[in-house]
Amino acid sequence: MPACDPAALARDIKAAQDHAASIAPISARYPRFGLDEAYEVAARIHRARLAEGAQAAGRKIGFTNPAMWAALGVDFPVWGRIYAHTVVQDDAGEFRCRLDRYVEPRIEPEVVLHFGVQPPQTSDPARLLDCVDWIAHGFELVQSHYPAWRFQAADTVADNALHGALYIGPPKEPASLGPGLAERLARFQIGLSCNGVVRETGCGANVLGSPLAVLAHLLAVLADRPADDAIQAGELVSTGTLTRAYPVHAGETWTTALDGIGLPGMCIVFED
Repeated sequence: MPACDPAALARDIKAAQDHAASIAPISARYPRFGLDEAYEVAARIHRARLAEGAQAAGRKIGFTNPAMWAALGVDFPVWGRIYAHTVVQDDAGEFRCRLDRYVEPRIEPEVVLHFGVQPPQTSDPARLLDCVDWIAHGFELVQSHYPAWRFQAADTVADNALHGALYIGPPKEPASLGPGLAERLARFQIGLSCNGVVRETGCGANVLGSPLAVLAHLLAVLADRPADDAIQAGELVSTGTLTRAYPVHAGETWTTALDGIGLPGMCIVFED
């Protein structure tokens, strides 16, 4: 069986991303395609984007909600890159999104952390929060360039952990959210609705126990990566979906309401 060519695969996947196209999963062509090769492909795409002028904004962590693992055929989190051109921020938390740029898109309500200083590798929630200068609620729009969302974990890593876009609501300084924030990040609840009908109620504990636990996991993973992969001051991290990821269609309005933490809900309208 021929060995995969990371450079060729990077070109293929980047072209699919750039043109909203579908491609066969890499693992279908190369059954031994693994995570090391996948992160190498993703790194090549990242370097190509930077060379084109893209600005790195942070990271997204995928598959942090174990309730989704069986349906997607994965059993551990992965991470990808977020860029300035894939981030939309609005302090009113109201957005409109055209779907023609994405392939089989789905919506994920998340917690976003932004770092004023570089976070150390630690699982101590207090130390992690000391590095965070704002917290926000966000919607990540994920997509699959692999038809019908059929893939292996390595396929998703190569495709930038399925990142499409990140919509971020008003940022809040941690101190403004009151005492006991680490505990409330694990306990708060969120309702996700489509066209006024509640689809699911999730909670902070759905992502590896807490968004801060997700961050600790990412920092531990990145500690084994090249130094250039470390999270830097000024980066944001989107910590994974608090509910299942739901397919979205033009004409739908999706909203959230949060309880137990001082982050406002959001609204996004999808268009052709």
